Order: sequence, then structure tokens, then C-alpha cells
Amino acid sequence: MSDFIWVEKYRPKTIEECILPENIKKTFRDFLNTGEIPNMLLAGPPGVGKTTVAKALCNELGADFYVINGSDEGRFLDTVRNNAKNFASTVSLSSEAKHKVIIIDEADNTGNDVQLLLRAFIEEFANNCRFIFTCNYKNKILEPLHSRCAVVEFGIKGKEKAQIASQFFKRLNDILELEKVETDKKVLIELINKHFPDWRRVLNECQRYSVSGKIDSGILASFTDINVNDVIKNLKTKNFPEVRKWVNSNLDNDSTVLLRRVYDALYEVLDGPSIAAAVLIVSKYQYQAAFVADQEINLLAALTEIMVECSFK
Repeated sequence: MSDFIWVEKYRPKTIEECILPENIKKTFRDFLNTGEIPNMLLAGPPGVGKTTVAKALCNELGADFYVINGSDEGRFLDTVRNNAKNFASTVSLSSEAKHKVIIIDEADNTGNDVQLLLRAFIEEFANNCRFIFTCNYKNKILEPLHSRCAVVEFGIKGKEKAQIASQFFKRLNDILELEKVETDKKVLIELINKHFPDWRRVLNECQRYSVSGKIDSGILASFTDINVNDVIKNLKTKNFPEVRKWVNSNLDNDSTVLLRRVYDALYEVLDGPSIAAAVLIVSKYQYQAAFVADQEINLLAALTEIMVECSFK
């Protein structure tokens, strides 16, 4: 299966292979040069490579590692207690690394009880095991756990954005050549710009579009810029059925991006006091988008609250 799914097939195996800003990459190089790593919290948006970095560190150190997904088994206290404890409490006979490593992926989706248990495990198994937590929202990590980790934020700023996007474009082009997929370079640039910095989604989209053997301008219609003019008009007139239709027609887009586009457009059409209300509404529902079960309902709820609570010019 891993040979079929591109994000696994082409997942970087070393820190040098990872596409990261130089200052972040240097942080991980420095850890590797010491021959061990601290307990870490890797924070940043989806698809930027947090899990890939965690696995690459383990690979380069030669450390045995075990992954627990916070959105799956990581939600269950007994499962985490049993699986993590069984792994962390045993000594590796095949590894030369100083410690084993447990990777808690999407740790911000675990409950408080699980996080407090993991905090206790960090101390209990300090001589034998290190923990790497990945999360999209570090404010959802409890302070007792947060404070026991070295925090690395996967932020891409200013001039770094063009540099990182260029590196990914080259990597993506190389992958498509290996997969023998005909490619329109302008379309790749459109894909990268649309989903930046979510490299995982870009690669998944490329694999999906490549089924026909080529990626060309024919697919541009499926990821054109989001048009918010209609939904703004319908919010103003309180036309709920049309707002719902707009949500349904845009479900392929990231809901946090949709909310951001709506927010940008609202600045021009809301009365002064309502702008502040819109900021709070958008912020609340963007935060919830990380863990709600139904993105459609979450987005529609956000737009409904804007429609009800905000005054338009």
C-alpha cells in the first residue's frame, strides 16, 4: 500500500531531504549532532511535514519508534496507557540509539485525560524513551505537557515562502517524472499556490489528477479561485438556502480557507461594530474546524451566525 500512496512512497527519510526553512532544519540538525533528542512538540498547519520530520529524526538516530494517532486510538485512555506503556517500558535490543521514541500524531485531538497520562509517562520513562508530539494548534496542549517539551513551530515567513514553494515545485516535478505523468508546469504552480503550505494535500491532489496520465489545464476548473461574492450577497439578504448551496458547492476546499476569504470580503460590507463580531465568529469556527466531525455543518454554522449577528451596510 505504501508503494501506491505517493505521500508514503516519497516521504523523506532524512532531515536534509525535508523541505523546511533553514532555521527550522538547523534546529533538527543540532539535535542530531548531539546523538539524542529532547521531548518535543512540533506545531504547525496540516501537511507541512511535522510527522515526516518526527520519523526522519528516528530514522537518522536509528531509534525504535511507535506512532499513536491522536485522532484514532489516541482518543482512548486505556489504549494509550497499554500500548505506550508496553513500548516505553521495554529496552530495545536492536537499536543503538540512546532512547526509544513514541510519536503522538495529532496530539491536539487527544483528551485532557490522555495528555495528563502522557505527561506522567514522560517522567516515568525518561531514562528509556522520548516523546514527540505533533499538533496543528499548540494551545490545545495542556500546559503541564507543553512545558515538558521543546517546542518547534513550523512557520514559513516572508521571503521563505517563495523559496520553500520553489523547492517543493522541483520535488513535485521530479516525482511526476518518475511516475511518468505528463505535466503542465503552470498547473503545478496553481496547485501549490492554492494549497500552500499543505504539501501533503498537493501531492494527494496530483496523484488523484494523474490517473489519466497527465496533469494539464483541463483540471483548472476544479480548483479555481473561490468566489465569495454570491455568498456575501446572500448573507446580506439572509437567504439561507442559497448560503447552504454555496457551502455545498465549495466542500472540496479547506473550510478554514473559505472562512478567511469570507472574512476578507466582509470588511467592505459590514458596519463598523459588526467587523469585530465577524472576527470573533470566524476565529471560533476556524478553531473548531480542526476537530469537528462535519466540516459542512461547521462552515454553515459560521455563516449563519454571521448572517444573524452582523449588520451589513
